[in-house]
Amino acid sequence: MVELTINNLKVKAEEGMTILDAAKSVGISIPTLCYMKDLFPTGACRICVVEVDGQRNLLPSCAFPVSEGMVVETNSPRVRRARKTIVELLVENHPQDCLICVRNKNCELQDLAERYGLREHRYSGEKRKHVVDVSSPSIERDPAKCILCGRCTRVCNEIQKIGAIDFAQRGFNSIVTTPYNEGLNVSDCIFCGQCILQCPTAALRERSSMKIVSNALENKNKYVIAQIAPAVRATLGEEFHMPPGTDVTGKLVSGLRRLGFKRVFDTNFGADLTILEEANELIGRVQNDQPLPMFTSCCPGWIRFAERNYPDILPHLSSCKSPHEMEGAILKSYFAKKMGINPKDIFVVSIMPCTVKKYESERPELAIDSLHDVDSVLTTRELVRFFNMAGIDFADLPDEEFDNPLGESTGAAAIFGTSGGVMEAAIRTAYYNITGENLENIEVDQIRGPEGVKSATVKIGDLDVNIAVVNGIGNVRPIIEEVLAGKSKYHFIEVMACPGGCVNGGGQPIHQNLENVMKRVKALYEIDKKSVSRRSHENESVQKLYKEFLKEPGSHVAHELLHTTYSHR
Repeated sequence: MVELTINNLKVKAEEGMTILDAAKSVGISIPTLCYMKDLFPTGACRICVVEVDGQRNLLPSCAFPVSEGMVVETNSPRVRRARKTIVELLVENHPQDCLICVRNKNCELQDLAERYGLREHRYSGEKRKHVVDVSSPSIERDPAKCILCGRCTRVCNEIQKIGAIDFAQRGFNSIVTTPYNEGLNVSDCIFCGQCILQCPTAALRERSSMKIVSNALENKNKYVIAQIAPAVRATLGEEFHMPPGTDVTGKLVSGLRRLGFKRVFDTNFGADLTILEEANELIGRVQNDQPLPMFTSCCPGWIRFAERNYPDILPHLSSCKSPHEMEGAILKSYFAKKMGINPKDIFVVSIMPCTVKKYESERPELAIDSLHDVDSVLTTRELVRFFNMAGIDFADLPDEEFDNPLGESTGAAAIFGTSGGVMEAAIRTAYYNITGENLENIEVDQIRGPEGVKSATVKIGDLDVNIAVVNGIGNVRPIIEEVLAGKSKYHFIEVMACPGGCVNGGGQPIHQNLENVMKRVKALYEIDKKSVSRRSHENESVQKLYKEFLKEPGSHVAHELLHTTYSHR
């Protein structure tokens, strides 16, 4: 430990700790832009500069270590002037369109401008001019709003290990861009949206589907249906000042009805359906000597990654559609027939925590007779904007129940939104299918948590099933290489592109607090724990669906509606 002085306050800190962390430990806030927790500091933006006795220049607190006897000023006139000048220069090179910007009131540059009292334009000159990249169905890239903090490039390169964007050129011409400045759609981008969560401005944002959905709701010839993903119910409340992890399921249902949706169903029903199909597929692969291990296919970011980078791994991917696509397919077949509605008149809107689901919904493989299973996808953030535009006071909404029959679900479906949740739910049903008995200890703790790769061995009858969970696409390459080399010991592998799973998806509320993610995870596990039924095969509405329509998991009808194919792209 070393002792230093920060703003006349004696502080004890661990040797090697940065000035930024030492100040934070005693409640002193230093602004940052380029800083990312747990990544090697770059000190690039200089907004975190502080004054240190004996040092001629101001020092970046995020990258400078503490030392014995150091005397630091974080709020001296010199420091304030330097920070204000940095913010002024960033603002002058930025589009002055805050009132119509999607990040208005949720912009770090805007917050810094307010914090340092910018009230006039003191600098003038040429501004960078760039074209907005709208080539992707999921993400828009607006380089004119980029402040070159580098956080998007770091999450893409160092955490996700995709490398779709990076710095190019120098000086005034510096830009964060794709290779050869082509569109995101032809880059290696998997549309996970983690860059959006890191971006302090609106240089990266989701491709809005609000106009499409608004038009559908206004069309009297359309029967518009909403379905809600498991992770959304544990996150949307944050945008309405509720504690992170608040379960707002009932309010979501009533709010969507007030927006004009004819029916509100639960994607968790589709998750239970996915588990029955996926567990059946896994057992079939084991018994029929088909490619193992089998990878889950619920995450479209992972699917896009595999199709573009590892075509040889495609036979190992489950052929099951993701839950919201399965639900959409059932809505336009079973439900349409039950209700006497022409499937062409049904418009399915998925409320998702994810940006890549927008891309997924447009895949031609996920359509029957040219009719897509899902017509449009709204992120959590977009739905919040819908509620605000409609003047809905979300916090005061009454709790209402989902419509049936596609609104019933089990606890197993709720944990789909967390890393390891799909695997845990599948094991609960696979155990029952093989042994005819329910797994007693249904909580597989070994595959819960934030680690990059988690594994366990589950005894199912006479078979030891080796399972693995990959938390974040950046951790998947070694696992794939093992499989392709014939050295993998696993039977079943879950992959989620976003660290933490869907609770931390690219369409979720933007924040820089990792504790919030863990509270969201805890909320989904609590929903599971409180559920009357905690195994997907116990869902009575799913049982009825098979009895009346699908016959059995893996049937011809099930394959036509609920399974898909992949190809090298």
